[in-house]
Amino acid sequence: MSIRVIKPGMQSSFQDLGRTGHQHLGMPVAGVMDARSHQLANILVGNDADMASLEITLTGPTLRFDEACCIALCGADLSATLNAEPLVMNRPLIVRPGDEIAFGARRSGTRSYLAVHGGFDIAPVLGSQSTFIRSGIGGFQGRALKRDDEIDLRRPLANKNLENLAMDLWDIRVYLPSPVAQTVRSSIRIITSAQWFDFTQASRDSFVNETFRISPESERMGYRLQGPHISLTTPRQMISEAATFGTIQVPAGGAPIILMADRQTTGGYPKIAYIASVDLPLLAQMGPGDTIRFEIISLEQAQELDRARARAFDDLKDTLAPIRSRLLAH
Repeated sequence: MSIRVIKPGMQSSFQDLGRTGHQHLGMPVAGVMDARSHQLANILVGNDADMASLEITLTGPTLRFDEACCIALCGADLSATLNAEPLVMNRPLIVRPGDEIAFGARRSGTRSYLAVHGGFDIAPVLGSQSTFIRSGIGGFQGRALKRDDEIDLRRPLANKNLENLAMDLWDIRVYLPSPVAQTVRSSIRIITSAQWFDFTQASRDSFVNETFRISPESERMGYRLQGPHISLTTPRQMISEAATFGTIQVPAGGAPIILMADRQTTGGYPKIAYIASVDLPLLAQMGPGDTIRFEIISLEQAQELDRARARAFDDLKDTLAPIRSRLLAH
């Protein structure tokens, strides 16, 4: 045993970058909602980006560590504490046997990501450690954490020279370039779909000029939006197509739905636009009651933003290589 769940929180589940390559078999991708925070947490503890982290939603768990390890917490500020003292986010930290991490009030964001050096000892399903709760597969027993769950670590740290290790890690400067840093934007960038002109002019104008609110009926599968009615020029039937993270579908009722990490594999509703992948982490940190405005960019702009983010993560991983080296040497 390495970690014991004292309190489970609202919904804490293990997620990686998703169960890719199986949508043609009807298997959803799942995976993290906020890939930026997940990748950053893994880099900070010397992991590869595809190792699972613990995705913590709104009300966090209380976790007791029975072995020493290196952790990093990124994403939403949910008033995390380590042994009742404020836990510093976006830094590698050493946790000792008997230490407890807990969470309090939400200050900003919706989801935090906890990574540990070496990863969690969870068996992959179809090549992924992600939890898909609807089907009860992946992660820890195919579900969110419960009280008294016990999770093993793949590479706990030896109980020697932990203070020196902690100081060495603290002395490593962590600078987040702007494509990696968590930013606040007044709008979410979108790319119009091939069906954009199938919607009325009034609907298209409303979609980019008015504000939508995320409905309480929103979760990891999709965000339902409340706002102006979006309608087609004429009703039409569509053949179902593959669904992607960030697709914005418009059912007959006229209220858009943004497909999220636990989306279905195919969908037959008309699609008005797609969220630019660079802004999916911003969307993932929003929740019911939050408001959204959309801004159109070109496909080429979206691709360049995505490339810039990927380059920034590669550079950051190189810059923080001393963290990985120091932990592997311990």
